[in-house]
Amino acid sequence: MVILGIDPAIRTTGYGVIKVDPSAGDGMEILDCGVICNKPSMPHTECLRRLHGGICELISLYSPDCAVLEEPFLGRNAKTAIILGMARGGILTALANCQIPAYAYAPSVAKRAATGCGSADKKQIAFILAAEFGIETEKIPLDSTDALALAMCHIQRLRFPDFNGIGKSL
Repeated sequence: MVILGIDPAIRTTGYGVIKVDPSAGDGMEILDCGVICNKPSMPHTECLRRLHGGICELISLYSPDCAVLEEPFLGRNAKTAIILGMARGGILTALANCQIPAYAYAPSVAKRAATGCGSADKKQIAFILAAEFGIETEKIPLDSTDALALAMCHIQRLRFPDFNGIGKSL
């Protein structure tokens, strides 16, 4: 099974692709991780087009069985929440067009699944994932750490259906 984790943002969307046998204890492999970047000078419409295209390219390359996104959160800044919602919409449209089921988990649940600590920062997540997968920390872009944590969280859900923190199907 291939899981695509996505940490949505209009300017820097992190992604992580993990291959796993959900019934086995071992055998996980990071196929890819990285960032879809949009320059601050780009209009939102161009950013959304690029996000959609980037997600479609990842789907074409890895044929994921499902995708996992960060659950939206309410901050104090309504404008930021609206922009994040636009990014999620562009990503969800790409997933829906390719008939990829999508799930969402709270950031703290995903971080706890990957590191044991719901408030872990990106560097801590990268360190734990590097040790888990036997790769160098530098090979994990910091903006992709949350996306990888989301994929790991979903793997736990598949392995342990009674896991406290089951994601919402989108």
